[in-house]
Amino acid sequence: MERGRPGLVIAAPHGTSDSATDLIGADLARLTGWSAVVVRGFSRLDAAGRRLNVNRPTESLPGEAPGLETRTAAAREAFEAYRAHVAAAAQGPLRLYVEVHGNGRQGSAQRIEIATVGVTRDEAWRLKTLLELVRDVHVRGRDGLPRLDVLVEPLDPVHYTASAAKDEGVLKTAERALHIELPRAIRTTHREAYTALLADFLTQAGRLLVPPGR
Repeated sequence: MERGRPGLVIAAPHGTSDSATDLIGADLARLTGWSAVVVRGFSRLDAAGRRLNVNRPTESLPGEAPGLETRTAAAREAFEAYRAHVAAAAQGPLRLYVEVHGNGRQGSAQRIEIATVGVTRDEAWRLKTLLELVRDVHVRGRDGLPRLDVLVEPLDPVHYTASAAKDEGVLKTAERALHIELPRAIRTTHREAYTALLADFLTQAGRLLVPPGR
């Protein structure tokens, strides 16, 4: 846990199982000046690959439906510790909480999905437009750097809704939250370029969602 600007926290709760999100989360916090909570480990609990979800008091296979998640004492302990770290990083009210996740779903391979908490449809449109503009600036003239589509809830339907974390996880404790899902290529081949892109976006999104003086 690293403290930065109070009230603004970037987290990577699945830093090991969602490969490279630990690196992306730490770099985003450094580039924005926000606080960081990066978690490594808590994965591969068994041969099937179950993990402690950390950002909510359950364990499951990565990507498993919320209804199949299991509540255990170990999962509760990990969640309580994680929640305490997020609170310490916030240094007061959690104004804007950003989680960075990764997926290998083929249907999401060409897009960034952002599930949200406390964001109106109009604000989602503003966030989507902002990210598209930032994306276009960063990919312009860079051969091979993919121009990913952008989906922002509640304006757009997203596959990764983060419903379990919204219901009983850290997402429900934030005034506003962005749950960002990144495809594998963005976390590997194009990690540095898209980390810079996302840092640019989040810096401006922070001013939109948490006006100065709050």
